[in-house]
Amino acid sequence: MVQSLVHIALVVKDYDEAIDFYTNKLHFTLVEDTYQEEQDKRWVVVSPPGSSGTTILLARASKTEQEPFIGNQAGGRVFLFLGTDDFWRDYNEMNDLSIEFVRPPKEQDYGIVAVFKDLYGNLWDLVQFNENHPMFNRVK
Repeated sequence: MVQSLVHIALVVKDYDEAIDFYTNKLHFTLVEDTYQEEQDKRWVVVSPPGSSGTTILLARASKTEQEPFIGNQAGGRVFLFLGTDDFWRDYNEMNDLSIEFVRPPKEQDYGIVAVFKDLYGNLWDLVQFNENHPMFNRVK
């Protein structure tokens, strides 16, 4: 059996501002942006640069009960983890682009990590794994 995690839905306020943030600040690739007429919504998928794994589905809140989850999908804990092959390159560029880091870089047993906010306030880890970590070969 072969299975994979294909998409993670991220609730957003506006498709275009989310696309702008992910493609221009995090350099994600816009994989798909398709209008779905029958549901009057868009299917918007982005992916980290060079990645062939899981993608993010930018899902605009379409019901009032979804709106409180914009920027708080995980109740204030780190929700997504962006692996990198060069922590300091990405950290410095993200700082230059005014991305807010809420926890500074820290060396851990598994690598180096810092926590940043996306445009709505969801928390992300920016992480570069050490060579001996099982995730190392997935992000190089």
